[in-house]
Amino acid sequence: MVKTIRVEEAVGMILAHDITEIRPGEFKGPAFRKGYRVRKDDLCHLMRLGKRHLYILDLEKHQVHEDEAALEMAAALAGPGMTFIPEPREGKLTLTAAQDGLFKVDVERLVRFNQIPEVMCTSIHGNRPVKAGKNLAGLRAIPLVIERKTLDAAVQIAAASGPIFSVKPFRSIQARLIITGSEVYSGLIQDKFEPVVRRKLDAYGSTLTRVVILPDDQELIAAEVRAALEAKADLIITTGGMSVDPDDVTRLGIQQAGVERMYYGAAVLPGAMFLLAYCGQTPVIGLPACALHHQTSVFDLILPRLLAGEQPDDLDLARLAYGGYCQDCETCRFPDCAFGKGL
Repeated sequence: MVKTIRVEEAVGMILAHDITEIRPGEFKGPAFRKGYRVRKDDLCHLMRLGKRHLYILDLEKHQVHEDEAALEMAAALAGPGMTFIPEPREGKLTLTAAQDGLFKVDVERLVRFNQIPEVMCTSIHGNRPVKAGKNLAGLRAIPLVIERKTLDAAVQIAAASGPIFSVKPFRSIQARLIITGSEVYSGLIQDKFEPVVRRKLDAYGSTLTRVVILPDDQELIAAEVRAALEAKADLIITTGGMSVDPDDVTRLGIQQAGVERMYYGAAVLPGAMFLLAYCGQTPVIGLPACALHHQTSVFDLILPRLLAGEQPDDLDLARLAYGGYCQDCETCRFPDCAFGKGL
């Protein structure tokens, strides 16, 4: 597999060793790294380094160099919204976000991919918002030379039913906010939900087009939800009235408005009394008080998925259980933390 040839015959060949260059007072290090494919323009440089012969890799048809293997794997793993610089080094490549959006990972297939010998790929957690340019995953071919059949098996898993990784773009939507609570409606308590909701929507390029404050009246709440649906709001957000107190009727109002699916309760703290419903394609969410009192809550886990066009259901809300316990860190680092990133 490794043989010695004259420098003049090395064009197109792959180096089997690093070639060091020393320039006193300027530089000491590898001028050419193991795995580098020699070009015609390199010959004079190699000769200046005193090289007359080189150790090169003599690959069989069934063998693939680590860098070429990395390029094939990256092309199979990286889906829409992902990119990579096609310049592998020592069989390694980094996958990055090509756009702002929701990072998605097929975890089961990623595990299967890593069960293939001599390849590996690791990533950050999925279902989290990412910015364009963020490093999301790293991969490498582990040995210098990998068998073609091994590489093909890994690539087949990576691309079997669509790429393992993707970044879904966020939609710019128009939302309506319905604030419920007789104490807020009467002016006894000042509402503090609106600035929180507006700020979190603004962060994703979406807008709050209407805000209304209603008393704890099931009929009025139902009528306002129906009005928002008729106005074709992209998202309807309600606050207050999510607990089990007798005067907390927001859930009943949403149900009376004619939603087709409604899920009450999420395996998240803070956010257990969260409500998620749909009327056709339009989501209706009910925010419990914790979304106001905690910097990060279930709202921050579900909102990005809705803005990416997804429709989480009761199974998705249950899956939040693993990782859904916020530790209320003194300095919040969300989304760069474990909250909500279990599955």
